[in-house]
Amino acid sequence: MESRPDGFQIEEELKKLPGKPGVYLMHDASDQIIYIGKAVSLKNRVRQYFQSSRNKSPKIVKMVSLISWFEYIITDSELEALVLESNLIKEYRPKYNTMLKDDKNYPYIRVTLGEEYPRVLFAHRMTKDKSKYYGPYTSSEAVKNTIRLLHKLYRLRTCSRNLPKEQGVGRPCLNYYMNQCQAPCQGYISKEKYGKSVAQAMDFLNGKSFDRIAGELEEKMKKAAEEMDFEAAASFRDLLFDVRKIAEKQKVTDSGQEDRDIIAMAAEGQDAVCQVFFVREGRLIGRDHFHLSVAQGDSQAQVLTDFVKQFYSGTPFVPKELFLPFEIEEQELIESWLQNRRGQKVTIRIPKKGEKHKLVELAQKNAEMILGQNKEKMKREAARTTGAVKEIEELLGLPSVIRIEAYDISNISGFESVGSMVVFEHGRPKQNDYRKFRIKWVQGPNDYASMDEVLTRRFSHGLEEHQTWQEKGMAAEASDYGSFTRFPDLIMMDGGKGQVNIAQEALSRLGLSIPVCGMVKDDRHRTRGLYFNGAEVPIDVHSEGFRLITRIQDEAHRFAIAYHRSLRGRDQVHSLLDDIKGIGPARRKALMRAYASLEEIRKASLEELAGIPGMNGAAARNVWEFFHRPAEEEANPAADFQSR
Repeated sequence: MESRPDGFQIEEELKKLPGKPGVYLMHDASDQIIYIGKAVSLKNRVRQYFQSSRNKSPKIVKMVSLISWFEYIITDSELEALVLESNLIKEYRPKYNTMLKDDKNYPYIRVTLGEEYPRVLFAHRMTKDKSKYYGPYTSSEAVKNTIRLLHKLYRLRTCSRNLPKEQGVGRPCLNYYMNQCQAPCQGYISKEKYGKSVAQAMDFLNGKSFDRIAGELEEKMKKAAEEMDFEAAASFRDLLFDVRKIAEKQKVTDSGQEDRDIIAMAAEGQDAVCQVFFVREGRLIGRDHFHLSVAQGDSQAQVLTDFVKQFYSGTPFVPKELFLPFEIEEQELIESWLQNRRGQKVTIRIPKKGEKHKLVELAQKNAEMILGQNKEKMKREAARTTGAVKEIEELLGLPSVIRIEAYDISNISGFESVGSMVVFEHGRPKQNDYRKFRIKWVQGPNDYASMDEVLTRRFSHGLEEHQTWQEKGMAAEASDYGSFTRFPDLIMMDGGKGQVNIAQEALSRLGLSIPVCGMVKDDRHRTRGLYFNGAEVPIDVHSEGFRLITRIQDEAHRFAIAYHRSLRGRDQVHSLLDDIKGIGPARRKALMRAYASLEEIRKASLEELAGIPGMNGAAARNVWEFFHRPAEEEANPAADFQSR
């Protein structure tokens, strides 16, 4: 069975996609993430996968054919989506993501604050040292251009000399003579003055002086153009473009290298959703959301407090920091509790501004989106379950239907006939109550007789369980009800008038009165309506009630087929013949070579059986008697009951 969210319909979900940047995750039927991508507009990008096009590569065509459902995370910019996409791909390694499987790292700008004369360098990754890192960024070329710009603006050193130990050794480099370095290697600038230049460069990287620097570059570009120095103007233009690209803020990855969880919530009425972003070593590696049922009158602070306590009592990892949208109750006490769980100090923070606050806002947006989706999902789920059952009640004129049982028979020419019983309660499958029956009393492909056996055994066993409770002088509690103790409010047969009559006869013999209807099929073996009270009841094939009937019928059939296949696989070298005294593997093979089916063996005379090579008189008689046992020698129905 598919594990897609209940009621998820791709065409309907495509209509609800927001026209915002974000990351989308494609799932297959087994709930594996098979593809992760980013988009400037989720609405436009995700739709493209499901539109017919001759330009799709074979890989995309194959991938789309496997998509069962999708989900998405909205972001504030394409850059955030790109970085988040990278982090998620590294975390989940989806089958159909190929561009980033090489673990490509986005570049950083590194300021070596551990040195007395710091440098501004290009870095492929963050490491735990005394340096300050900015990024990650998506364009290596833009990072390099920005570093060159900083060197020109603030005349910072690029050499790797060990200063001040090697100060005064040799001559200054070419950058000094090009006025792009203040030559700290020669002591031409004091440590304090050089430090101010580094601080200005860091202010620019922090975005504090962006407007001023951008204004200066724009003025220089215009001045150069006015002076007909178009080469210089183009250079300033390119630098201005790179600066703006670098200055674009992205919040998905935090350069603090800390482990933290960012939590936000959205609530409406008695429903709430808490969204958690998991940041590990500065990278957003994943997120999850949790639905809560809110007690009437609870404040948002109470709801969030309860979530924090319940969530971290069950998770094995407690991060160093928790970012929340507002203060929770008993905050200091909860911090102490989390500290004991972690073994190190844990801090709960309420960011008010900056990138950390924007991270909380991002989690908040996703929580609100999921809450809206959840309300729609609940409406769809109610329509396809309890709403569908209500339609069936009205269609058949029944007062109340909670438990529905459906039955089916599966066999191949009478070999290993099996029966299935599936149970739906409140319109949902109750798989713990499913049962399998291996047909024992019926020989050959007789579906009516096999169905009679299944129903007789099922309800005989149920009556025995009721009798047991009565002998104990008590009524069974709901939690004590077994799959047979509880009788259905409605029985659905995989067939029309014939199957319904068989069921009613079996129930009548046992003194039971339970409504029975048949699921009638058309010439193409598709359900077209219900047979009830001696007449066919038409039903709207587009209604939720019809869809539920189809699901029940398909489930009964699937469950019977699955059981039959398991027996065929397990008993490929076994048949009813192996249960006959004196019939071993050699004689069984001889019988199956002589006759095409068990039914033909049943029809064979004693003389014909004895004439089969390898058979003697005693073995032939055992076979004949096995298939011609008197009815009164058949086993007791209740004693022969078999559940899975």
